[in-house]
Amino acid sequence: MISLEDVTKKYPGQVTPALNGVSFAVEQGDICGIVGLSGAGKSTLIRCITGLERVDGGAIYVGDVDITKLAGAELRQAQRRLGVVFQHFNLLSHRTALGNVMFPLEIAKTPAREARQRAEELLDVVGLADKRDAYPAKLSGGQQQRVGIARALATNPAVLLCDEPTSALDPITTQSILELIRQVNADFGVTVLIVTHQLSITQQACGSLVVIDEGQIVEKGPAQEVLRTPTSRILKAMVTTLSWS
Repeated sequence: MISLEDVTKKYPGQVTPALNGVSFAVEQGDICGIVGLSGAGKSTLIRCITGLERVDGGAIYVGDVDITKLAGAELRQAQRRLGVVFQHFNLLSHRTALGNVMFPLEIAKTPAREARQRAEELLDVVGLADKRDAYPAKLSGGQQQRVGIARALATNPAVLLCDEPTSALDPITTQSILELIRQVNADFGVTVLIVTHQLSITQQACGSLVVIDEGQIVEKGPAQEVLRTPTSRILKAMVTTLSWS
């Protein structure tokens, strides 16, 4: 579903590339964790996958389309196949929960009645049908993230990109959001990438794992296998934070 081939990205004035020859693939329907410390290149990777940053080399395939070759209307069309869930929710404060979920549908010029119906259905999916008329300021952090997930699903994306989706939430709310992501993955068949610096998130939710350090992939494979037998310096240091049942 998603394949990166030798992707390189270097910012002006930067000595070391933010991404340096990054290659990995995520299968259709998988939940893949992308793990690394702050500054490892995770955010740059997400921005390149979404087409918000242009790569300096390599290819990024979503399905059979290389988004690095697209621009303008073609890129915008391809971006609709990607739903993004943000760390700090990024909801529009002047719109209700329903209005926030409808927003990407309005941008896609979906007829108003169809957009409203789709948004109402998705709010029901994330357990917030009774909060449709509530503004973000009246919602808890967990509720705001549920609206964010509903919004990300609005245009029926093939891929859901979750950028640190639980780092602003308490442990109990984190569990509920991870359960919702797993539910969405199972019910909609959407492929999920979870970018995080928290190994416990990948331990609980992910089928596969990619570890990035200083812009390079240092480990990848089935999540439980990689976590139990780490080989890279960075992952060996990080797994000390995990507990095993």
